[in-house]
Amino acid sequence: MADESHRWISTFLQAQAAEHSAAHNTQLAYGRDLLAFAAFLAPTALSQASRADVETYLLRCAAEGLSQSTRARRLSSIRQLYRFAFEEGWRADNPALQITGPGATRHLPKNLSQDDVLRLLNAARATGHTARERQRNTLLMELLYATGLRVSELVTLPMAAVRGAPKMILVKGKGNKDRMAPLSDPAREGITAWLTLRDADEDQARLAGKPANRYLFPGSGADGHLTRQQFFGLVKAMALTAGLDPAQVSPHVLRHAFATHLLANGADLRVIQTLLGHADLSSTEIYTHVLEDHLKDLVLNHHPLAQTRKT
Repeated sequence: MADESHRWISTFLQAQAAEHSAAHNTQLAYGRDLLAFAAFLAPTALSQASRADVETYLLRCAAEGLSQSTRARRLSSIRQLYRFAFEEGWRADNPALQITGPGATRHLPKNLSQDDVLRLLNAARATGHTARERQRNTLLMELLYATGLRVSELVTLPMAAVRGAPKMILVKGKGNKDRMAPLSDPAREGITAWLTLRDADEDQARLAGKPANRYLFPGSGADGHLTRQQFFGLVKAMALTAGLDPAQVSPHVLRHAFATHLLANGADLRVIQTLLGHADLSSTEIYTHVLEDHLKDLVLNHHPLAQTRKT
């Protein structure tokens, strides 16, 4: 029974990777969730599980103190596995289909003011042991705030993406979906200067018989680029230098700042959705809650009926 359940999970994960371009971290999360469910069911196999089994498992998760969002994710993983099993003809039903889950709690994103971001950009110029490191760190922050890229998208940017001083760069996002991201003038200037240094590095490496490194922000690790963890640490150091609470500042918070500041300055929500690479507009709509007061003032000051009443 265990072998059959593991075979189900393995085949499902392979299909997610091949057919839906599921990211590596997403596959790992699915795998952990489904292995935990299979362990709960044992010796019953996944093929024999009933709706009652799924409901009992969710109750067990709640009793163990798992968060609402974790329980919602586990139910989603189970549903998707059984939907795949139904489509493959392994089962004639989906025992998790009509179960009402706990729902994932939607947290409003932490936000930084425009002044906070300017302080971080100034701090980046002072963060680093050498002028070279300070130049790299400044460019990292300029790019992050100019584009709203995810951390993984930023640290894996290839040099080829920014050649020729483009005003837009092509970004490969979640699910290998491409999108265009605009560059600010400071970011473009920083790229030009940084590419000069990177090209000199590559010339020296070539003369020394070393392999080329295609990344804009190289690293010494096996992946060849600056890691998410390294960049996370850099942002925390910049927050300290800027006099901000490091617990309130992260690369993801800067991505939120990018979206929030665009919305505050009149950008269309659909445009922000495209720039962030959100598949669903509902993921972008959360920013309207961050700006409730601003949006209320916008309506009161610009709606024709509101202006009529004021006069």
